[in-house]
Amino acid sequence: MRTVTDMPTVALAVTDGIPLFELAVPAAVFGLARPELADSWYDLVVCAPPGARVGGWFHAETPHGLDALATADTVVIPACHNVIDHPPAELVDAVRAAYRAGARVASICTGAFVLAAAGLLDGRRATTHWMHAARLAERHPEVEVDAGVLYLDSGGVLTSAGKAAGIDLCLHMVRADYGTAVANDVARRMVVAPHRPGGQAQFIANPVPPSDGDGLAELLAWAIGHLDRPLTVADLARRANLSPRHLTRRFTAVTGTTPLQWLLAQRIHRAQELLENTSESVDQIADRVGMGSAATLRRHFNRTVGVPPDAYRRTFR
Repeated sequence: MRTVTDMPTVALAVTDGIPLFELAVPAAVFGLARPELADSWYDLVVCAPPGARVGGWFHAETPHGLDALATADTVVIPACHNVIDHPPAELVDAVRAAYRAGARVASICTGAFVLAAAGLLDGRRATTHWMHAARLAERHPEVEVDAGVLYLDSGGVLTSAGKAAGIDLCLHMVRADYGTAVANDVARRMVVAPHRPGGQAQFIANPVPPSDGDGLAELLAWAIGHLDRPLTVADLARRANLSPRHLTRRFTAVTGTTPLQWLLAQRIHRAQELLENTSESVDQIADRVGMGSAATLRRHFNRTVGVPPDAYRRTFR
């Protein structure tokens, strides 16, 4: 079991009027003890100025001021009270100090405005809620704003889109720290999707498959259970009793990606799990995830994850 020794403390930056949901997400992911999943879990610390309120209702009673961000290993900026006003200077200075001290810094939704004000997004790709992306780009032209993704990981600086994308980003950090299996277990406990790629489209017109008899939700589960097969769009369409064109349209509307892109992401995701938790060879794993050959798996894995399968295994085993 992999444990994190160099990143135990997660600090949440709370300012007056901060939205409740964006604060609750990282608190749920990082703040609950999970001894059944890892020997050592995160130490969650809430940092706030005196009198700060959450959601306009709850007072953030904490002994830690914003200056305590500089002692954390990971700092999460849940969101801003609003994007019309500039972020509080005290918060911007504290986030900048934390980053300079070596902290990993992440933002949810409009928290990207704080990172941009601190200069942490200069020359980087960053995202925020699609409704506020234009304002972020106008206010900070030195930032490459991408409103078409769920989250972006630029090493020590991470940004995500609105609300639910914050869950994806937090799970992404758990996956980076503890591995795919642990992140999946956390996702199951939260009853959310274990992995939505950061590059998935932000705006999804119909995010939940309708229970109209077409069985798209069942189709996704079936496909995940049969990744060892060389599935095609035609195979999926037949399973869903739809034409390939109709399936592609519905699939894109629901998942934000095409059937083949989604299948590839699931195959890579399954390969990650097998690399972490088994001693099977790359050839065996390629066969189990329907890649056909080790060469094909290595090519797609390296392009998607950024490292070859063998290097990934050494990191997480």
